[in-house]
Amino acid sequence: MMNQERAYGSITVSAHAIAAVAARAAHQSYGVVGMASRNRFDGLGARKPSHGVEVTAESNQIVIDLYLVVEYGTRIATVATSAANSVQYQVERFIGLPVAAVNVHVQDLRVSEKE
Repeated sequence: MMNQERAYGSITVSAHAIAAVAARAAHQSYGVVGMASRNRFDGLGARKPSHGVEVTAESNQIVIDLYLVVEYGTRIATVATSAANSVQYQVERFIGLPVAAVNVHVQDLRVSEKE
C-alpha cells in the first residue's frame, strides 16, 4: 500500500488499485492483445482486473511488472516500450505518485483473426 501524508490527513492506495490502473493502460496500448500469467499456476481461477500485473511498493516507490501477450508481426521492443510508457504515465496521473520502474515481460505472441 502507498501512503501520502497531507496537511488534512492521509491517502492510502492499495497495490490492487494501482495494478488495475496499470492493467487497463497496458491493455489499451498498441500491439498488446492480452495480459498473461506470470506462471501456470497464476492463471487458475477467476480473472481479476489486475491480471498480468504485479505491483511492488516500497518507501513511496512503485515498481510495476507487466506480463503481456503481444500481437504477432508487431515489433516486440516497440510494443513493450509503448506499454511501459503508457502505464507509467497513467499510474502517475491517476495515483499521483512517481513510478520508479515498469518491467515488461512478453509471455506469448498471438496471431489475431483477419478482418
